[in-house]
Amino acid sequence: MNENFRLFLTQELESLNQKGLKRQMRILDGAQDAHVYIDGKEYLNFCSNNYLGLANHKRLKMAAIEEIKANGVGAGASRLVCGTLKVHQLLEEKIAQFKGAESCLIFNTGYMANVGIISSLFDTNDIIFCDKFNHASIIDGIMLSGAKLKRYPHGDMSALEEMLRKETGCRKRVIITDSVFSMDGDMAPLDKIVFLAKKYDCLVMIDEAHALGVLGKNGKGAAEYFGVEKDIDIQMGTLSKAVGSLGAYVCGSKDLISFLINRARSFIYTTALPTSVIAAASEGLDIIQTDSLLRKELWNKTFFLYNNLRKMGFDLLNTQTPIIPILVKDAVKAVKFSQRLFEKGILISAIRPPTVPPHTARLRLTVMATHTQQELEKLLDVLERIGQELCLI
Repeated sequence: MNENFRLFLTQELESLNQKGLKRQMRILDGAQDAHVYIDGKEYLNFCSNNYLGLANHKRLKMAAIEEIKANGVGAGASRLVCGTLKVHQLLEEKIAQFKGAESCLIFNTGYMANVGIISSLFDTNDIIFCDKFNHASIIDGIMLSGAKLKRYPHGDMSALEEMLRKETGCRKRVIITDSVFSMDGDMAPLDKIVFLAKKYDCLVMIDEAHALGVLGKNGKGAAEYFGVEKDIDIQMGTLSKAVGSLGAYVCGSKDLISFLINRARSFIYTTALPTSVIAAASEGLDIIQTDSLLRKELWNKTFFLYNNLRKMGFDLLNTQTPIIPILVKDAVKAVKFSQRLFEKGILISAIRPPTVPPHTARLRLTVMATHTQQELEKLLDVLERIGQELCLI
């Protein structure tokens, strides 16, 4: 390796380490579940997006196995070349029906979906109004598009309306927002956003990654929760969280989906998802539609943790979902908190800048429907003791 380059890397990594910002991966053994294994030791897992516990569900595993037996492992090519099988089409039809949309298109990941959708639909003639806390994939899609970016303060509808009123004279205007914010756990006020979009003749795109399967009477997401399903022009979401598999989707009009098939580079130029992954996602979606008890369990456990953590004195910000941030502020202290939990057999990640704004480092705790009451009580006991040790409560 070039010595100057080696020195650059060493200095940058040391700088990150000193600021408490250096990240490293832990290697997990076994399935993604309420319990995981690291170096042969069992840990309680409270940092996964596997909200309903479907990632290791026997029905999803069997669906994947049977699909491999029938259609092999790899898709072989991009879907426009030689990579679309019937199961892809059937899942798209199922998602579209579930979300109440005309049509649907599957992408390989949520990141690829947001980048592909935004960069193909919008360009330098357009303007995008973007919540300041939106996911990095949305921001990257906007940067690739070349559209004018206007970021409004998180959840501030007055600021958004002022921008909408002032920013005119472009070809297309769109408000893009996460429906559930992945680091804060709060929801975008979609009813108010839709109202403003209609008032100022603006499109709306939402990212339902952390809402699908979790929010709404039928688990359809935040659009259902707020009663605005018919008012959202572009609905994106993922199949890798509550659904328990992998992939992402976009729902909308038939013309929108046809356009993306022809223009979204992250769809066109990548090999299709294996059909075993598609079959597992389809099974996960079936469970979400038919088993409301899992969602009820998830919410009961979420509210139990809310109430007890707040009684202890932890700052949970304005969370409204099973994503529960525990504000620490200092990045070094957040890492120490996470390490102390790890020593006690509990896995919760420390989230630090640049993922969150400076001085808002936190633990990001997530609940699963499959956590037991005993596990929740153990978590609370350990959090309280370490929180007191670190002078956080």
